[in-house]
Amino acid sequence: MVNVELSRLNTGERVRALRVARGVSLRTLAAELDVSPATLSNIETGKTKLSIDRLARIADLLDTTPGAILAESSGERAPAGSAPRASGWRDYPPLRLDPVLAAALTEFLRAGYHGTSVRDIARAANLSVSGLYHHYASKQDMLRALLHLAMSELLERSAAARNEGRDPVERFRLLVEHLALWHTYRRALGFVGTSEMRSLEPHNRHEIVAMRIAQQRMVDREAEAAAYLGRFTTPHPREAVRAIVTMCVAIPTWYRDEGPLTPERVAAQYVEFALDVMRNRRVADVTAPPAGP
Repeated sequence: MVNVELSRLNTGERVRALRVARGVSLRTLAAELDVSPATLSNIETGKTKLSIDRLARIADLLDTTPGAILAESSGERAPAGSAPRASGWRDYPPLRLDPVLAAALTEFLRAGYHGTSVRDIARAANLSVSGLYHHYASKQDMLRALLHLAMSELLERSAAARNEGRDPVERFRLLVEHLALWHTYRRALGFVGTSEMRSLEPHNRHEIVAMRIAQQRMVDREAEAAAYLGRFTTPHPREAVRAIVTMCVAIPTWYRDEGPLTPERVAAQYVEFALDVMRNRRVADVTAPPAGP
């Protein structure tokens, strides 16, 4: 079990606020989580640390995403960018970023985080350096804002895609399709999100890593359920799922608009690859009686 703890974020208070807003009693949520009411109370008051696995389960039960809980818990304003709501998770209108974040993203892609100066970003944004500091306190704040925006959208769309599925295999297929689509349509964010994780300062890295683990666990859970039902037959389901997610995350390193494949075609191919890796069996194959002698 993943055991990354969220002790540095005020997640317990946010969990309690969401629970109350949803009209869910402490005892009811505790029963769904298979913990005692006292344990849940300690989580909400910060006396017991909250693992990312349990955060993901709480998010499911409260009809939200781990990213949304973490965003509220950080106590920081959302980055000045926006993405479409997850109801149309296959639709990708242009991402709207404020001029500073748009310039930072361009410069990080061009020269990398450590190769980019605040002056470079200010120049690209048509601002003075002092003017830029009215928007973001540091270059690190810009990187954190970009990665938080990326992961928040990724998690929101993941939840929407998963919720369309009727069984674990279909939910797994939809999640892989979503990951492939996101990493083609949002490949600039995806590339920086992967290549510059090492550039985050520890407190920011802790937050983004927690969101990445929540994304991975979302796919893990559907694969584990499909394996339990006999639909996925690979002897190494956890390792196979990590390979599939890594394959999707790598799309920004090679995908180009002028290439022969559309994002939708890439996504369809990656779903096929993923099912092959998991050794998917059709329902008819699982339920058919054994052949006679």
